[in-house]
This record gives sequence, structure tokens and C-alpha cells, in this order.
Amino acid sequence: MKNIIQEHFNQSSLTINSLKKHEKKILKIVNLIVDCKKKKKKILVAGNGGSCADAEHFTGELICTFSAKNRDPISAISLSNHPSAITAWSNDFGFDTFYKRQIDSNGEKGDLLVLLSTGGGNKKKNTSMNLVYAAELAKKKGLKVISLIGKSGGILKKISHINIHVQSFNTAYIQEAHMSVLHCICVCLDKLLLKKNNEKKKY
Repeated sequence: MKNIIQEHFNQSSLTINSLKKHEKKILKIVNLIVDCKKKKKKILVAGNGGSCADAEHFTGELICTFSAKNRDPISAISLSNHPSAITAWSNDFGFDTFYKRQIDSNGEKGDLLVLLSTGGGNKKKNTSMNLVYAAELAKKKGLKVISLIGKSGGILKKISHINIHVQSFNTAYIQEAHMSVLHCICVCLDKLLLKKNNEKKKY
């Protein structure tokens, strides 16, 4: 068991450390979120299973605060936060199209869609296609699509405007890496938005 524990943390650390190569993409995402806030647009976030929990975690950080208590709020919606709507639509039409329906309902041109998926969507296996359908409609409506993915990257890697592909086939390591990316984005947002606030106060 000792070897298993050491191996787990060694591999997890290596996966997270590899994220430094995505520095430019992370900065692009940060700037897109700042631009959305400036234009009073929304950040829509979705995932399945553990990635759904991470999506809700991320929107909570955006709406509330991360480390900077005096940072302005950022408009963000977790697309899974409507239990009555999820159960009604899934019962009548199927869960595969629920996130697409959310984009149809809440997505507007200029909004940002952030999708979290360990696999990225596979049509043959019918995995995470709800995220793929949401991304396809979002692009048609003029939303920017960002995906945090792992394993082979799936369909989302091909159709997203920006993707951060974690090079691992271990679901746990991928999700831990995704959360590290999201926390890094929050750190950058705190610094950038507080700087802008301070600049405004000078005038």
C-alpha cells in the first residue's frame, strides 16, 4: 500500500507539473473572461460526474471570490444547477440534449462556454456527447468554446476554440489537473481585476 500511495502522488504531481506548457492558453482564457466581464457577458460552465462538481466549484469562485475579498463578481452559470429542469428534460427528451437546451435558453453571442471532460466526447461510445452538442450549438450562436480535456481529447479537442489537453488516461489525474488549471485562472483573475480596480481609483 505504501508503494501505491507514493506512486499515486508521484504520477499526479507529474501530470500537474506538465500544465506549465499551457501558459499561453491559460492567459488567453483569463483575458477572454476579463473581456466577458467588461462587456457584461456570461461564463457558462458544464461537465459530467466529477467534472460537473468541478464546474460548480469554478462558477462559485467566479461569482464569489477566490483569494481577493474585494474583487468584483464575475457572471457565471453552472449549467447543471437546475434539478427540476434537468429531470424534466431528461425524462421527456433525454439527458444528451439538456446542455444544448441550456445553451439555446441562456447562451448569447459573446458569452463564454467552458466545458470540462476527461474524455472529450466520443460518438461511437456515446460518452459526453451532451457536451459536444452544447459546444456545436454554442459555436453557431457566437459563443467562444473552451474545453479542458484528457485522454485522447475526443471531439471537443477538434471543435473548441481553445483546448487544454491533459496528457493522461487516468481520470483522477485529469480531474486534479483540470482543477489546478481552474485555480490558476482564478489566481490570474484576482491579480488582473484588482489591478484594473486600483487603476480606476487613481482617476
